[in-house]
Amino acid sequence: MRHSLLFSLFVLLLLGASDAQADDASMQLSLTAGSQITDLQQRLKDAERVHVELSQENQRLKLQLQEAQAKAAPGVRLLTEQQQWFVTGAGVALLAALCGIFISGGRRQRRQWLN
Repeated sequence: MRHSLLFSLFVLLLLGASDAQADDASMQLSLTAGSQITDLQQRLKDAERVHVELSQENQRLKLQLQEAQAKAAPGVRLLTEQQQWFVTGAGVALLAALCGIFISGGRRQRRQWLN
């Protein structure tokens, strides 16, 4: 009888010790998680600061570009870049149409594909 009682006490002691170790491990885990959270929060603040600095630098560079373009071309720009591409394309299409008219000789022929 005494052996079974001693064995039960021994098992309870082991379980208590493992619970204490588990508590220590969970405490260390929570401390590690807490330090990771603070580290990530600090990194987020740093990233936001860098983002703001880069945005400000981008705005500054855009202003410098506009000033440089204004100095390089003191005249008023009539067309934007998109409009310039449109005018270039229209010119090429007109030139191609004129070349087609001149190559055919300007004479009217009955076109076979219409029949």
